[in-house]
Amino acid sequence: MADVKPTTSQNPMMYMLLFLFLIMIVMPYVGPILGVAFGYILAPMIGFNAKYPVLTIALAGAFVVALSSLFNNLFTDWRAMGRAQEISKAFNKELTQARKENDTRKIKKLMKMQPEILQMSTQSSFGTMKAMIPLIILIFPIFIWLRVFLSGSPYLFFTVPWANRVALYDRTVIQNWLLLYFVFSTVFGQVFRQAFKAIALSDWWQNIKANRKSVS
Repeated sequence: MADVKPTTSQNPMMYMLLFLFLIMIVMPYVGPILGVAFGYILAPMIGFNAKYPVLTIALAGAFVVALSSLFNNLFTDWRAMGRAQEISKAFNKELTQARKENDTRKIKKLMKMQPEILQMSTQSSFGTMKAMIPLIILIFPIFIWLRVFLSGSPYLFFTVPWANRVALYDRTVIQNWLLLYFVFSTVFGQVFRQAFKAIALSDWWQNIKANRKSVS
């Protein structure tokens, strides 16, 4: 039975990866259409008539990161993932120690347990994979809208402490507007992820999940 478990647990992951691959193929064609549709919502909210492109970039980054953090926490069981990580860490430590001591009996015993450890790690990270589906569908069009929207802005320059005039579409390694987007996303990402994770690990949220399971 131990040999069968890894195969059955990998099937959902295989289907998920295939579905994500299909989305990535289709999205370059569908994304621009969705980007236009998203523009009708985002432009009035964070567009500011294209007068403040840096603020628009910052708010777009915050919005995308908030969505990403929300979906990750809706689909991810952080406690189960933490338990799986601790068990995997302890297992690897025991296996390394057994190999150092050349304890073949213990190595064989641990190797028989390895498929179950891998299955546990896969199942705990499966929620993160599921969260990628709505993320790709929603975030990719937002990113497309942002690029098109900024290209129509009359204010294509911004100021930084080391330069008074930096063009949004100039390139260092990547275009400056994209660099700004990544900077804002990284900063906001740390705040949102920790906040959502703290909520997800709280007893209040665990009670809500327990009540939903009991009702269903």
